[in-house]
Amino acid sequence: MIRIGVLASGRGSNLQALLDACGEGRIDGEVAVVLSDKADAYALERARQAGVAAIFLDPATYGGRNAYNMALAETLKARAIDLVCLAGYMRIVRKPLLEAYPGRMLNIHPSLLPAFPGLDAQAQALAHGVKVAGCTVHFVTEGMDEGPIVMQAAVPVLEDDTVASLSERILVEEHRIYPEAVRLFASGQLRLEGRRVLGLY
Repeated sequence: MIRIGVLASGRGSNLQALLDACGEGRIDGEVAVVLSDKADAYALERARQAGVAAIFLDPATYGGRNAYNMALAETLKARAIDLVCLAGYMRIVRKPLLEAYPGRMLNIHPSLLPAFPGLDAQAQALAHGVKVAGCTVHFVTEGMDEGPIVMQAAVPVLEDDTVASLSERILVEEHRIYPEAVRLFASGQLRLEGRRVLGLY
């Protein structure tokens, strides 16, 4: 059983999907700690309700981004975390944390990467006029949303879609594929060959 640490900045709906999957036995693991850079992030309340350690680490109290990422890494390692999952975490992960968890950090992004990385992916998709959007689970690397892709799900873009309506439908798929990707990681099935992630099927 792996120990999962989750980084979140907002409401934590993907965190809830992971908590539910662990609680139902779909993932051979447990969410052991939730860390946030926002004191009022609802993700922390979700963690408390689930009996999971909920920790606010204030970036303002550290001497820069690397120092903050070092604090995150030390907090996670102190709790023997095996896998780090970003769930609506709105900060770029820096080298101290990446080096502490190489190949052991996943993120969920609301686009079919490599299209529309970064913020407001759904708005980017609508502005570009794409007919298919979706979401991607990927390993975290130094480049923003550039890591090897684990799993993707497509969502059709409707003619009357707004950012809100498209985001809502994409979120349904996020809640489906993120726990599945974590399940595969926990089972030891995933393996990296360059940029390719193998062992999904």
